[in-house]
Amino acid sequence: MESSPKIRIMVVDDHPLVRAGICAIIGLQTDMQVIGEFDNAHTAILDVGSKHPDIVLMDLRLQGMSGLDAIRVLSKRYPLVRTIVLTTYEGDEDIHQALEAGAASYIIKGLDHDRLLQGIRKVNAGQTYLPREVSKVIDDRPPDELSAREREVLLLLAEGLSNRDIAAELGIAEKTVKCHIGVILNSFGVKDRTNAVLVAIRRGYVKV
Repeated sequence: MESSPKIRIMVVDDHPLVRAGICAIIGLQTDMQVIGEFDNAHTAILDVGSKHPDIVLMDLRLQGMSGLDAIRVLSKRYPLVRTIVLTTYEGDEDIHQALEAGAASYIIKGLDHDRLLQGIRKVNAGQTYLPREVSKVIDDRPPDELSAREREVLLLLAEGLSNRDIAAELGIAEKTVKCHIGVILNSFGVKDRTNAVLVAIRRGYVKV
């Protein structure tokens, strides 16, 4: 009886030890094989067309092109290739953006490696896989979706800019900036700018 073809996997992570560990775990599986490992998303995307992977394991924090941007490109150019995010980022906004970009799974690096293997098999079978720890974050996500402008204000707020400086940077009135900040504070359930930035960092709106 002819055996089923192995799941063809590409690994994209800029930490050599992490890549080596992931490849070692996959290498022990009889139904999987690593067909390429990369330290940047740009080179990985160039090789997808020639290597024809079933799954790309993608970190979000990469030098040059981010993992998130890479997922968007892969989803558009190679819709049959499925992407699994494997990252340390646990913020609900990170998860939301990755899934919106086209990721079929989101796995935290601190989880047991069995979750990764389970995710690979489920995603290869055409399913979406979210470990319960990730699903819980999404389920607990408060209804505080910020507008594009409010996100811009939040990023500048995190850089320590004053209302006047934010207004000058965005080309809007200072009173409009105050209005946007009021919406942000209300959405995050905090009373001051410092706590708003802390919440933004924790939830993935702002990267440190």
